[in-house]
This record gives sequence, C-alpha cells and structure tokens, in this order.
Amino acid sequence: MATMSEGRRQTQPRSSSSGRETSLWSSGFGMKLEAVTPFLGKYRPFVGRCCQTCTPKSWESLFHRSITDLGFCSVILVKEENTRFRGWLVRRLCYFLWSLEQHIPPCQDAPQKIVESTRVQNLLSARVPGGAGEGQAPDLVKKEVQRILGHIQASPRPFLVRLFSWALLRFLNCLFLNVQLHKGQMKMVQKAAQAGSPLVLLSTHKTLLDGILLPFMLLSQGLGVLRVAWDSRACSPALRVLLRKLGGLFLPPEANLSLDSSEGLLARAVVQAASAPLGLRTGALVVLRSLWSHWGCSRRICSRVHLAQPFSLQEYIVSARSCWGGRQTLEQLLQPIVLGQCTAVPDTEKEQEWTPITGPLLALKEEDQLLVRRLSCHVLSASVESAAVMSTAIMATLLLFKHQKLLGEFSWLTEEILLRGFDVGFSGQLRSLLKHSLSLLRAHVALLRIRQGDLLVVLRPGPGLTQLARLSAELLPVFLSEAVGACAVRGLLAGRVPPQGPWELQGILLLSQNELYRQILLLMHLLPQDLLLLKPCQSSYCYCQEVLDRLIQCGLLVAEETPGSRSACDTGRQRLSRKLLWKPSGDFTDSDSDDFEEAEGRYFRLSQQSHCPDFFLFLCRLLSPLLKAFAQAAAFLHQGQLPDTESGYTEQLFQFLQATAQEEGIFECADPKLAISAIWTFRDLGVLQQMPSPAGPRLHLSPTFASRENQEKLEQFIRQFICS
Repeated sequence: MATMSEGRRQTQPRSSSSGRETSLWSSGFGMKLEAVTPFLGKYRPFVGRCCQTCTPKSWESLFHRSITDLGFCSVILVKEENTRFRGWLVRRLCYFLWSLEQHIPPCQDAPQKIVESTRVQNLLSARVPGGAGEGQAPDLVKKEVQRILGHIQASPRPFLVRLFSWALLRFLNCLFLNVQLHKGQMKMVQKAAQAGSPLVLLSTHKTLLDGILLPFMLLSQGLGVLRVAWDSRACSPALRVLLRKLGGLFLPPEANLSLDSSEGLLARAVVQAASAPLGLRTGALVVLRSLWSHWGCSRRICSRVHLAQPFSLQEYIVSARSCWGGRQTLEQLLQPIVLGQCTAVPDTEKEQEWTPITGPLLALKEEDQLLVRRLSCHVLSASVESAAVMSTAIMATLLLFKHQKLLGEFSWLTEEILLRGFDVGFSGQLRSLLKHSLSLLRAHVALLRIRQGDLLVVLRPGPGLTQLARLSAELLPVFLSEAVGACAVRGLLAGRVPPQGPWELQGILLLSQNELYRQILLLMHLLPQDLLLLKPCQSSYCYCQEVLDRLIQCGLLVAEETPGSRSACDTGRQRLSRKLLWKPSGDFTDSDSDDFEEAEGRYFRLSQQSHCPDFFLFLCRLLSPLLKAFAQAAAFLHQGQLPDTESGYTEQLFQFLQATAQEEGIFECADPKLAISAIWTFRDLGVLQQMPSPAGPRLHLSPTFASRENQEKLEQFIRQFICS
C-alpha cells in the first residue's frame, strides 16, 4: 500500500538547485504544485552515443554539437507551410499535397546486377561443389534465381507509396496526438546519410506498427524510401504482396536450410547479392526504438521515436578485430566455484552468445559469426540506453517495492534517472503525472480515498504483479551497476551476519576490495549477457571498478583507512600492475584504483547515513525477480521431466513458477521470459545439456548436477545474492 497525500494547506515554496522542480502556486486553492521537467539545469541529457572505443571517429564526427539546444518536432503535424502552395483549399488538402511532393528516388536495376554477381554466377556455372547448378540446366537455375529474388523484393511503386503515405498520415493523426522526434538525433542521421554510404537501420520492433511508422518518418524527413525487412511468417500472402510494392524485403524460406542444401546455397547467394545494392551490408548503423503502447485506447496518446548516434560499420569492423582476446565459457568460469572445487575466479572474459542461429549466420565464417554476435551486443546496449523511461515504469517500481510516499519518491526517482544520464518521456505537474500513471495501471491497483485529500493505493494480488515487474524492469539499466554492486555486497555479507540483521551491525564489518571484486565478478558471470549489456570491448575488471565507484558515489560504501595501508587521498605515481597489461580496453593510467596488487589493503564499510538502508534494499530488489527465478529453476531440477525439448521444459518451469507464486504470493518471478533466461543460463553453465535426437535437439540433465547435493549447492550459490 502507498499513500498519495493531496493536502490543501498552504506551504512554503521549496527551492531546487537542479532546476528540475519549480514551486508553483495555484490561484484557486493556494497549494504548492511541483512541475517535473526532463531537464538537469538547462539541458536535456543526450542518450544513445556510439562506442568511443570501437568507433572513435564516428563518435566525434557524427555527433551534432548543438543537439542539446534542439527540441522535438511532430512528424505527423503537416500544415499549409509544409507544402509549396497557399490558400484555403490547400489547408484542406495539405495531407494529399504533402504526399505528392515527397521525393521517391528511382529504383535501381537490381535484378540484372544480382544475376551477374560473382557468387550467383559460380552457382550458375556449377563451379561451387554441391551447388545448385550441378545436373541442372542454367536456364532453370536462372528462373529459380528470379523466383527467389521475387520473393525477396519488388520494385517500389511511387504512386502507391505516395497514396499509402497520405492514408498513413491520416491514420496516425487519428491514433496519436503527436509522434515526437528529436531534431538533433535526426540531424545526426541526415549527416550520416550525406556521407554517401548506404544507411542501415536496426529497430527493436516493439510492435508491428514500427515497420510502417519508421519508413514514414524517414520519408517525411527527406531520406527517401526505406527498405524494411519483414518476417514473412507474421504477414499474410496478400499483405506480403502489398509490402513488397511499398519497399518491403522478405527473407526466402530456403535461406534457413542446412549448409549442404543446394536450395539453401542458392537462396543465400541471392540474398547476399541482393543486400549490396540495397545497402544492407555496409555503411552507417543507427538504432531506433518506437515507444508505442495502449492500442485501442479511447484517448489519443503520444509516441516518441528514439534514434541512437550513427556509426560507421567499416570502422567498427577494423577496430573490433584488433581487440579480440581469449574467452572462456560460463561452464569453465563458474561451475567449479559453484561446486566448491575452487575459490579463485579465472582471469578471463565470459563467452556467452545467445544470438539466434540462422542459415545466413551459419553460412558465414567463424570469425564473421563472432563479429556479428559482438556487434549485436553493441546494438542492444545502444537501443536500451537511447530509450526514455516512462512514468508507468517509475510508478510500478514504487508500488512493487512498497514505497509509502509516492509524491516525494516519484520526484526523487526521476531526478536519480536524469543524474545517471538517462532520459524520461514525461513532464508536467507532479500530482497530474501520478494520477495519469495510476490510471494507466488501474487494472493492477485499487484507489481508495481514506480522508479528504489523501489517496490510498493498494496493489491487487495476483498475476497482475508480473506486469508491474515487467514495467519496473525498465529501470534496471539505469541502476544496473549499483544493483550488481548491492547484490554482490549482500552475497559477501550472507555468511557473516543474519539476513534480517540491523543495518548498524552490517556496517561494522570491513569489506576488502579484493572480496568485492570477486563477488561482483561471480554475479557478472551469472547474469545473462542481454541483461548485463556489457560491451565486448569492455573488460570485466574495468566494469568491477565502475561498479565499486558507483557504490562510493551514491554513498553506500565508505573507504576505511586501516593501519599500514596506503592513504586513499595519496595521488603519488604507482607502478602499473602486470596483471592488467593484457586488458584490451582498460584505462592504463597511473591511478592506484587500477592496481589490483595493492587492492588487498583497501577496505570499505557500509555507510550509516539514514537513506542508505532503503536505497540498498531498493537496488537489491531490482535484480530480485531474475535471481529468484534462477533459484526456483535450480530447485525445480529434481522435479523436472527430462529429457525434453527446450520449449517443453520451458513450459514445465513456467508452470512451476506459477504454482510457487500462488503458494508464496510472489508473482514477480512468474514470467515466461525469466524461465527462458534461466534455462539458457543453466545450459551455458553446464547444468543442462542439449543433445541431438531424431525428433530434434533435447535437453538432458548433466551428470554433474544429477545429485541432489550439487543442485542444492547451485541454489545456495544463487540465493546468496538475493535480499529478501
């Protein structure tokens, strides 16, 4: 339960040093109203910059210097001024006239170029072993190439594109109040397009509407017709025909066949040849995210499209190949420690790749496959960083973690998000924002008026808590470093003080820097790669130091001077540690924070400030749903019916999570995505083994974890990081 007070007494205005909160007075009621703005001082935080380590030239040249001074525009707001004509009739036909004036570049003669490409010609002349040309007439193979090419693409019809743009503009104006686009982000994309290289755009695909909204947005900004790759399984045959004529691309089903299949060889050759003239292989890369929800809502809503900073794919390939180092699997890194066979964490990085295995990916060389997988980590990290945090995510977090004062906590959490360089997608009066957020979450909460001016918010018990947990997960990237550090500290204290012990007792214990590094590394290896968002160019030890710095900056840890130790304020030159010389992306300076050989003498304590216990618990609870799902998956090992397919065992685990949630009343873990994440992590850890069978790959329980003792060790290892 939480209370939102709406007292009507006149209060004194409170100043705000950050400039985000403004004290306003209502002329009618005489009460203070706080305005929440997405600014720190004068400027809005910029999000989604490309990697400075892998693409330093793009980081510098493709960044718009005045981006913080530029505001937003609505791409669906078309007026008389957006056309070349004026008059009362133009004001009524401005949508249609605007669509007629859009520039649609002529279509290239792609079919002939694809047939003349080297790889397709090799297949036609039967020079590729096992190719489709063996035993077949060249004319038949040419017809097959034309058929595959017809499945992939069709020449865009300019009249149809303009007609569809006009209809889509009217539809979007009926659906949305506005579709916001940051002018500075668009300037960077236009600057990348002017460089002459083809532009490749990757979308997070929140909804099917993204594939229509994003091409419309880029067409309205003068970037021409965007070729969108669609999943043929998600479209009907009639819709596929329409989308091809509008510039859509569809991967042929034969491309996912086995590597030794003649049809698969020919289809992948055509796809590779078709990608080059369309600009789908090289050039700049930009990540988009469309925040769209509440389809079918009776009220029109707002939407925003985020574009991350573009970067040169060619520059990334050159830089990425030069900083590859040795890595080990999760089984090699973590399994001996889980079973108690050793205590030292191996001094190497984790190799955990969850990229879907498809035919086109398998057709690449092993080195190119690794390049694609690591590029996907950069893309995923940029897409998460460029997304704005919405008010419903903040409200769901406060309700789920049982915060009592919603007005004050909402304002505090918004400020913390902005201080960490993330953007928020809302602004307005604080009470209005809270009421609007609660109205969007009305299916999961009950609102009760206990007295005049006070509102009591009660969570509805049941599966609705799972949806609140999904919304609160949007805050995890913002506080991820602090959350990892807090859970690591919890694991370090687990064997020393009782879990429910007083905060003062926990603050007495000294925590060495080496012990903190070890616990952070263990938790880092356990967490999935798509959650941790650790870039391949960033070493684990640098991330450990970043986590430790964040804990010190937020006031949770305080450095403790011990007799004989080096003073924390001593900035004298230090000898570089040989242990770090192999790190490809470390900061090799003379700072003693990077000298792990002298870290043994550094100790920390938990701060005794009044806000620290609540903030520490808040950080731990951000990772609790995932860690609890992992712990319950470990407890389910002796109950699961194995061998089974991955989808079948996922359904078994999900049903177990639901049954446990009904018994314990903790529904945050009853999420099928968490069940999938647990199974994939256990497979990489060596708990589950995937073996081929006539019916397809099946999961088996590893002989190492067939004993109940080792299963309990795994569960105990995971539960040490959970703060109840």
